[in-house]
Amino acid sequence: MTSFLKPENALKRAEELINVGQKQDALQTLHDLITSKRYRAWQKTLERIMFKYVELCVDMRKGRFAKDGLIQYRIICQQVNVSSLEEVIKHFMHLSTEKAEQARSQAQALEEALDVDDLEADKRPEDLMLSYVSGEKGKDRSDRELVTPWFKFLWETYRTVLEILRNNSKLEALYAMTAHRAFQFCKQYKRTTEFRRLCEIIRNHLANLNKYRDQRDRPDLSAPESLQLYLDTRFEQLKIATELELWQEAFRSVEDIHGLMCMVKKTPKPSLMVVYYVKLTEIFWISSSHLYHAYAWFRLFLLQKSFNKNLSQKDLQLIASSVVLAALSVPPHDRTYGASHLELEHEKERNLRMANLIGFNLETKPESREMLSRSSLLAELASKGVMSCVTQEVKDIYHLLEHEFYPSDLALKALPLLTKISKLGGKLSSASSVPEVQLSQYVPSLERLATMRLLQQVSNVYQTMKIETLSGMIPFFDFSVVEKISVDAVKQKFVSMKVDHMKNVVIFCKTSLESDGLRDHLANFAEQLNKARQMIYPPDKKPSKLGALLPTLTEVVAKEHKRLLARKSIIEKRKEEQERQLLEMEREEESKRLRLQKITEEAEQRRLATEYEQRKNQRILREIEERENEEAQALLQEAEKRIKKKGKKPIIEGEKITKQTLMELTLTEQLRERQEMEKKLQKLAKTMDYLERAKREEAAPLIEAAYQQRLVEERLLHEREQQQEVEVSKQRHEGDLKEKERLIRMMGNKEIYQERVVSHRQAEFDRLRREREERISRILQSRRQEREKMRKFKYYLKLEEERQQKLREEEEARKREEAERKKKEETERLAKLAEIAEKQRQRERELEEKERQRREALLGRAAEPAPPARPLESGSAAAAAPAAAAAAAAAPNPGKYVPKFRRERTESTGAAPPPETDRWSNSRPDGGWRGDDRRTSFGSGGGSRSSSTWSSSRNAR
Repeated sequence: MTSFLKPENALKRAEELINVGQKQDALQTLHDLITSKRYRAWQKTLERIMFKYVELCVDMRKGRFAKDGLIQYRIICQQVNVSSLEEVIKHFMHLSTEKAEQARSQAQALEEALDVDDLEADKRPEDLMLSYVSGEKGKDRSDRELVTPWFKFLWETYRTVLEILRNNSKLEALYAMTAHRAFQFCKQYKRTTEFRRLCEIIRNHLANLNKYRDQRDRPDLSAPESLQLYLDTRFEQLKIATELELWQEAFRSVEDIHGLMCMVKKTPKPSLMVVYYVKLTEIFWISSSHLYHAYAWFRLFLLQKSFNKNLSQKDLQLIASSVVLAALSVPPHDRTYGASHLELEHEKERNLRMANLIGFNLETKPESREMLSRSSLLAELASKGVMSCVTQEVKDIYHLLEHEFYPSDLALKALPLLTKISKLGGKLSSASSVPEVQLSQYVPSLERLATMRLLQQVSNVYQTMKIETLSGMIPFFDFSVVEKISVDAVKQKFVSMKVDHMKNVVIFCKTSLESDGLRDHLANFAEQLNKARQMIYPPDKKPSKLGALLPTLTEVVAKEHKRLLARKSIIEKRKEEQERQLLEMEREEESKRLRLQKITEEAEQRRLATEYEQRKNQRILREIEERENEEAQALLQEAEKRIKKKGKKPIIEGEKITKQTLMELTLTEQLRERQEMEKKLQKLAKTMDYLERAKREEAAPLIEAAYQQRLVEERLLHEREQQQEVEVSKQRHEGDLKEKERLIRMMGNKEIYQERVVSHRQAEFDRLRREREERISRILQSRRQEREKMRKFKYYLKLEEERQQKLREEEEARKREEAERKKKEETERLAKLAEIAEKQRQRERELEEKERQRREALLGRAAEPAPPARPLESGSAAAAAPAAAAAAAAAPNPGKYVPKFRRERTESTGAAPPPETDRWSNSRPDGGWRGDDRRTSFGSGGGSRSSSTWSSSRNAR
């Protein structure tokens, strides 16, 4: 693993590897950087690295690498910049979708391309062979080779993103968007298996969300935004399931939506509930659950009528008609008649479950007998005023099938109504959330209902009837279908009848003289007679008292209206206060319940953990003991078997025998058996040795005799085969001679043909040789010209290099001469400067010499009046003379500068110091020339000397 000081270096390295075609190494480099613990602080460079990383993963279809990288990046930016993770995931899904679409378009282009050599041929031979071998078409093969890998990677991308974003409150919108795109993918490409897996994944995510409530960044379903996103996802899942005709998955989606609503105890928006009930009607109709289908239509009608104010009268009429026809399509008999207790309980639980899904609250008490039924549904339709909204045809068919008594022509009266109903329906307006209503789907069920009603009414009137007469009364079906319907009705105790095919009659049986049908018939007959009497003798109209009440009616209405408004406001306030109190109480109870539940769960978890450890330790000890006992018993049984086989009495006695004792006894027994076996083997080996030696001694003469017999037989066989070979060779030679005589006649034609072929080939060979020689000569000429050109070019380059080299040497020589000239001029200038300095020093020495002589002359005149010295002091006088001269020289002189310390010392001592030797003088005691004249000429001499020296040197320049 290569470490980088900065993430930018890793990105540059990856780009370099990509440029040279090493994408795998580039991907590994970025993966090592992302998974490294060194770069845990988010920065903008990491986002660019992730973009490049997901691009490489998509190009190479490395889904596992992409998942690892995204998980690590989520850890990095979860608490800092979660929007960066969102951008990276969106880029990842965009690239995967693009690649899948490109592969699909490429496969379509390959399929549509016309790539055949023979336009009259249908297929190429290789295509036919490949199709016969593989058993699939060209499009299937291209899809499998090009499209399927990218579709698999796209599906893996959706699963990876959903797994990364699950239970994350900060990325709920992206989670919902990913789920929607995955649903659209399944819908577009008809991926039913993947759709089922996707629904299961989302269902597990929600279950884990409820199971682990102490997670960090857990979505809060009580928040309206989160709840709306989850509901939208489930409703999209429901829509796609119905479009793919996965009805079982659609029903599970409905259960998911209902569970989500029960979990948060909130009802979604009416527009979503409309979709919910529309899909429920489709699911129940497909599953032939006509009762639940009718209840779902009823709830849909109530919802549309209550909340959809823009619904037109025509749309409401069609929806109401669908409700009534769906209720009529429910079989009129009770399917649970004669069922067992277990089946009744199962049916009750199923009704309770379906009622919760539809939205009807049933009593769960055992004594409550209220269930979802056809009669209760029709009663509710009448009480809710649904019958006032339906079309006239639906009203007529309802009254005909439910309230009228026409034993002979019920089906004939229903036939034109059913024909009109089948033509009703169509698409609704945009104001309605229901896309389409088709009443024709209920016609088969209504025909079955009309047939059953006819059979019921005929059974109340007739005892026997011919089959032809009954078939003529029912124009919908043949008698075979009517017979199947009647069998179902008899099975459910709806009608009692028999079919006698020998006599060609139908027999209607009655169990008692005073049956329920007869009582209903008499009651209906009485009602009809009462209506006829009222029509013949209408009742007298009494005078109305409305005229006396008209003056005060306006005041009474106004007062009553005000009183009702006040009462309504009071009721609303009381309801709101009661709801608020109930809500507070529910919250407090929920919080208490959650606290108690948490405490109980923690205690239960601790208790379960302790019990689990105890049971685990006990189980381990028990298993060890049982294993030892089993091993001991196995050893004991094995030892007893061995002892019984040998015919000995068992040595082991007692029931409590340890494993160690058995092992010691077994080892002793095995050692003894091994020794006995070795002795037996030695004895057996000796016996075998004697037997083998005896057999060989007896078999030696027999083998020699068999060998001699075999030699004689093989000699005879050789002679016989040799004679046969000679005869065959003679026959083959004679045949060859005959073939030669037959072919010798064609020798002339053969030679003529051979000469013609050889001459033709010789001419062709000469032509090809000439062409080859000409081509070789051209190639040689072109190569010769190229070599000549190259030689001239090299010669030109050589001359140019020599010229350049000569120019460089001349330039260097000119520079050397110029340097020597400058050096010589500098030397001459320095020599002139030294000469000028020497002349200056010579003048200064002359001036000093003159000054010294002048001082000596002055000192000599001053010393003349002095008395003559004694002879003993002549030496001292001679020595004092120079001292006086030095003092006079040290005295102030207007032409010579004397330092202050020297003047002070002269004044204090009264005597001049000894004369110093001039350091800067060029003269030496031996009269020679000093070696540092040139240096001293530029030294720090006197002021006048230095100025004159520099002035003379400046003039010389």
